[in-house]
Amino acid sequence: MVIFAPIFSATEIDDIRAYVIHHANEDKALETAMSIDPSKILAIDVHVHAELSCHDPEDPVMAEFFDAASAYFKADRKRPTIPETIAYYRAQNIAFCLFTVDCESGIGAKRISNYEVADIAAEHDDIVIPFASIDPRKGKFGAREARDLVENHGVKGFKFHGIMQDCHPADRVTYPIYEVIAEHGLPAIFHTGHSGMGTGMKGGGGVRLKYGQPILVDDVAVDFPDMKIILAHPSWPWTDESLSMALHKDNVFMDLSGWSPKYFPKQVIQYANTQLKHKMLFGSDWPLIRPEKWIDAAREAGFREDVLPLIMKDNAVGLLGLG
Repeated sequence: MVIFAPIFSATEIDDIRAYVIHHANEDKALETAMSIDPSKILAIDVHVHAELSCHDPEDPVMAEFFDAASAYFKADRKRPTIPETIAYYRAQNIAFCLFTVDCESGIGAKRISNYEVADIAAEHDDIVIPFASIDPRKGKFGAREARDLVENHGVKGFKFHGIMQDCHPADRVTYPIYEVIAEHGLPAIFHTGHSGMGTGMKGGGGVRLKYGQPILVDDVAVDFPDMKIILAHPSWPWTDESLSMALHKDNVFMDLSGWSPKYFPKQVIQYANTQLKHKMLFGSDWPLIRPEKWIDAAREAGFREDVLPLIMKDNAVGLLGLG
């Protein structure tokens, strides 16, 4: 039996322990690094939903919202599994950010585990970028999960949906989670504008559209300048608020998901072609909109030829640290 106490002082032992932990964390970071090669993919879709667990049946509460959204979008009601989603995007040669939406407090639907998303993304890290979603009302406990997901499971960003989570984006209960995201310099996607979720349901399914107003995220952009904020969708009926914020704040971007580009408000095309050409990101809102249909429509929507590559891939490469 070897006894180390006479050889190393308590301080030296602490130094050794710190060295081992530091390098173990370095090894873990290497294990969770992504292997996406931007030169080998057609595009990066920053807005892809995981809506069906590999292990659990569809939640009955969420099923009602899926029914409403499918009717609103005139989309197929059947939800793909995560492996089916990965296979589809691989066939299209499109990398993508994958996330669920944790709205357990907001509407009472059981969430899909962030760890399930992260684990399967790690098996397909040449094409899948794992994002996480944590109910804002989980506060400090949610912040613990966020830190674990980032530091030990390779999560590269977060998704918030104030409408479904029934929470003001700048509610201080969420700030512990934002602090973790900002500390690691990661992006966070915020739903903005109208929502197909709850559309046509009694009382809109209890969903409050006011939490989708983009300007509500402005305080977050100010209070967390190191957190990259992506305002999801063209934000109708508050489109100009998103454009203003992206113009004003260096850490605010827009994804163009949830709409076919042929229906974009004219000011979105105008700013995408000019002052905000480096702030616009391709997003589909899969499975409600298929990525190849979005891309085909974008080619006819009036974007300049030199701007489309920025929207489709290059801006996301920079934002996600892939280049």
